[in-house]
Amino acid sequence: MFDVLPQLAPDPILGLSAAYKKDPNPNKIDLGVGVYKDEQGNTPIVSAVAKAARRLIETETSKTYITPQGVQGFIDNMLTLILGQSHPALLADRVAAVQAPGGCGALRILAELLTRVNKDLTVWVSDPTWANHIPLIGNAGLAIKTYPYFDKDSASIKFDAMIDALKTIPKGDVVLFHGCCHNPTGGDLTQEQWCEVLAVTQQQGFLPFFDIAYQGFGDGLDTDAYAVRLFVETLPEVIIAASCSKNFGLYRERVGLAAIVGETSAVKTIAQSQIQSVARGIYSMPPSYGGALVDIILSDAELKQEWINEVDEMRERMKSLRGLLANALNSNQDKQDFEFVNQQKGMFSYLCISPEQVRAMRDQHSVYFVDSSRVNIAGINQNNVERLAEALIAVL
Repeated sequence: MFDVLPQLAPDPILGLSAAYKKDPNPNKIDLGVGVYKDEQGNTPIVSAVAKAARRLIETETSKTYITPQGVQGFIDNMLTLILGQSHPALLADRVAAVQAPGGCGALRILAELLTRVNKDLTVWVSDPTWANHIPLIGNAGLAIKTYPYFDKDSASIKFDAMIDALKTIPKGDVVLFHGCCHNPTGGDLTQEQWCEVLAVTQQQGFLPFFDIAYQGFGDGLDTDAYAVRLFVETLPEVIIAASCSKNFGLYRERVGLAAIVGETSAVKTIAQSQIQSVARGIYSMPPSYGGALVDIILSDAELKQEWINEVDEMRERMKSLRGLLANALNSNQDKQDFEFVNQQKGMFSYLCISPEQVRAMRDQHSVYFVDSSRVNIAGINQNNVERLAEALIAVL
């Protein structure tokens, strides 16, 4: 039966990982997969998470199912983390939400919910966007179009073109925005630019869909939530997909949140029933463990502060790595100005080189990252940054 199916090409990032592992070069560098790494190249367990895990083991009394909605404490704490302690939408009981299996699960749940609203609507994503946005949303049956976002030639956001495109999007369509730390480019809008985008959103009447997967990795936990909080405070309807993979380091635990802000509490009640129905029809019940850990951390003032400090340390380390790379590149060549790397935010950066140059980096220097030129900044360290810069300069 299954022989009628065509064989698909391997995932480009996962394929890179396999090639990296086979490379015998002892000085090889992996900047592909988007996981945080420390100076030794390890993805550590956040200490606040380790403490929460020990506490959970000591206090958990049952392994029975949790509800399709998920761990209620996780949901409440995550909504507060994203929207703020006293956000008007929370006070008005306008937000429906479920715990999801990762940010990916949250995106898919919300996409499936949108098909129940209108299976013929279009979701607009930035050009470029995170590659997995396309299958996660498109495989739910929704049409996908793009709006301009980033110019590789100038290493900058095409804000005017973005605004012009948004002004053509009709009411009833959905526009996906990156809440902070744009993946893959690292190029983020300013607060003033977000206000302009909000004005166009109000004018056009399309539904904003925020993916916030890196809160805390840009400018700080509260500042990184600026756009989401602004839109939710101003507009009657917003949908949000959030991830705990990066800022809590819970990659393999698959912890995320899917939220719908409705115009009224009554609409929220309807949305809650529908989103739980979607979840029930896909995977029935969410895994409890990761959500329970986040709940423990965010419910305990001392543990929460320890976690915040760790997020701050990760963010500042990545900022310093950006500075090291930009300085190493600009100090040793004058073919291209790489100061833009310093201006980008979060875990990723577009190096704005060609696919041919990317492949030369891989084939000639054992430096691995995807053809778009997206690199994982956290894969850089004090020991490999000079070697990375030398390789990059060699292929310019």
